[in-house]
Amino acid sequence: MPQTAVRTGVDLNYEITGEGDPLLLVMGTSGSIPLWGELVPRLAERYRVIAFDNRGLGGSSRGDGAISVASMAEDTSALLEALEVPRAHVMGWSLGSAVAQELALTHPDQVATAVMYATWGRCDGHQRSVLSALRHPYATRDIETALATAGLAFSPEMLDHPDFAAMLEPMLPAFPQGDDQMQVTVEQWDADLAHDTLDRLGGITAPTVVIVGEQDLLTPPRQARAVADAIPGARFELLTGPGSSHCVHLERPEDVVRIVTAFLDEHRLLQVS
Repeated sequence: MPQTAVRTGVDLNYEITGEGDPLLLVMGTSGSIPLWGELVPRLAERYRVIAFDNRGLGGSSRGDGAISVASMAEDTSALLEALEVPRAHVMGWSLGSAVAQELALTHPDQVATAVMYATWGRCDGHQRSVLSALRHPYATRDIETALATAGLAFSPEMLDHPDFAAMLEPMLPAFPQGDDQMQVTVEQWDADLAHDTLDRLGGITAPTVVIVGEQDLLTPPRQARAVADAIPGARFELLTGPGSSHCVHLERPEDVVRIVTAFLDEHRLLQVS
């Protein structure tokens, strides 16, 4: 995968797949590009999909300075500039959705539409407890426990599937590798816990859709609903039933793609002949 140096002082690893309207994907906590699973090839059938590794993870350099939602939004803005993409659809998952919020607030000209998947505007007490528990094994460098607790992101149906371990194995390289990346992930969890845009979301002008699964334990539907309610004109899409977890894009990619494509087709950037 190619890398590019951006104005925030890091080299970001990225891949571009497909043709059409640019669609930038912003990854969630601890993940790198492969954790998008089937979403990239499915979306690339209709869009020019730009996926990248956040600073310090995957193939991207760490650079200097604190990792926060705001700093990651600046990295994201800088990547679009480096790739000479003046305006893109932006889809963020989990921490990536918080980054999408901040990007839409601070660089509105770059955000044609926003897809906020598994999102929240401010941690409540329950969410803070869940995220703090997920943070702990990274802070103690216990990768086995970190991977075990990652099960909270999947549905009961997936966790009980007899082939779950085999299904997860190809994605293991997408998780943090080594001490430095474990530390970056701790900083990402801290960014999750500190994220607070709830009182500013009314300033987002980009057409927005909020997607969440009813089984999502990390960013529960009530939190996603609060984000949709705070953004003028935002659409709220709740996926229900088996597989509607925090990782619904891995468990039910066809449903996520259906919602995203229907929304983006209403807000095309490029003229379709």
